[in-house]
Amino acid sequence: MAARRDFDLFVIGAGSGGAAGARRAARHGARVGIAEAGAVGGTCVNRGCIPKKLFLYAAEFADHFDAAPGYGWERPLSGFDWPTLVANKDTEIARLNGVYEGLLANANVELVRGHARLAGPNAVEVGNRLITADRILVATGGAPAVPDIPGAELGFTSDQAFHLPQLPDRIVILGGGYIGVEFAGMFRGLGVEVTLVHRGDALLPGFDGDVRSHVAAEMQKHGIVLTFGRTIVRIDRHGRALAVTLDDGAVIAADAVLFATGRSPGTAELALAAAGVELTGAGAIRVDADSRTSAENIFAVGDVTDRRNLTPVAIAEGRAVADHLFAQGHRRLDYDLVPHAVFGRPPAAAVGLTEARARERFAQVDIYRSTFRPLRNTLSGAQGRTLVKLVVDRASDRVLGAHMVGPDAAEVIQGLAVALTAGATKAHFDATLAIHPTAAEEFVLLREPANPAVPKA
Repeated sequence: MAARRDFDLFVIGAGSGGAAGARRAARHGARVGIAEAGAVGGTCVNRGCIPKKLFLYAAEFADHFDAAPGYGWERPLSGFDWPTLVANKDTEIARLNGVYEGLLANANVELVRGHARLAGPNAVEVGNRLITADRILVATGGAPAVPDIPGAELGFTSDQAFHLPQLPDRIVILGGGYIGVEFAGMFRGLGVEVTLVHRGDALLPGFDGDVRSHVAAEMQKHGIVLTFGRTIVRIDRHGRALAVTLDDGAVIAADAVLFATGRSPGTAELALAAAGVELTGAGAIRVDADSRTSAENIFAVGDVTDRRNLTPVAIAEGRAVADHLFAQGHRRLDYDLVPHAVFGRPPAAAVGLTEARARERFAQVDIYRSTFRPLRNTLSGAQGRTLVKLVVDRASDRVLGAHMVGPDAAEVIQGLAVALTAGATKAHFDATLAIHPTAAEEFVLLREPANPAVPKA
């Protein structure tokens, strides 16, 4: 009889997806181990969602202070101390690291410190230790991409952004996706002159077209300079400043350059070929609908698979694998109904299909849309406007997508995500009473289509 392996499940990577899968499997009675070389919690806790949101909270105070005089308050503060923010953030992240470690320990998941690599379909090497497992779950996330240009070493990525020794006066951000838009808003709110350079013709690829254009217009109102159809070809140091050269020959003077050009799946040091694990053309681990790789006993979840690179998605994928392997469950995610947000200035959020994707898949689509000045801006004089939009299948009346740009967009869309997941129709929205005065009420007050439905070609 074959010797019993060390674990029923061994997880590589103690980020959101790996930790969630490990804890769920242990709850089902499995013997589980997990390897992590860095701080427990992964990108989200240490270099992503949490520190980013804390920094964005700091940046939002600038708008609150500007609005205060219109409501009778003298401007309460003048000045900002970057080192205080960084230090307080570090304290909170350290606390969360301890929470994550405690959750694993309380679930009886063994934490193995060190870099892990596959040593076969049922074996993992962590340092000098060889660990065997019936199944292996890879959840190693990803890392920021750095462009191959002269002077790239003078720039930094989002990983380093939370640890800058001082706040720059001028920054150039390369990239118009989630990370670029969020850091542009954050730095601008803290008083930095921001220029965002994006090779595309619109921000936020993958978002609805109206959202993309509205976000750009609102960012410009905040003084963020947007440069489309361009990229950076070199960076040079001139004394204490940087000269950032674009592909049209233009040169921008800056004190810092942030690369926000996407993330690469963390597969380089895993020795995947030794276990027969195939990669996609983009270097991500290829998986099926159950997160199983080309090796029968090896699964992968989260950003390393490059499906929907969001923390709640990784958590749901990790739990689904654990349920499937150890509790006879068989849940599969509906990736069309993943709520998502970009915490920029202003924030934007959405759930469901964009107008373009809906028109590709449905014969007739109705669009309901409104832009308005939020009540909070009336006395302050702020010029920001909010956008709300619904995408509806005319035949079934089902709401296919909900989109919003403006304050509290993520909070509003989270609630609407429940409705869309339940299959809500436009009639359900129309029958829902409003909470007045709110921005969210606009979603249940949309009555006339913004434009005639266009039949599918």
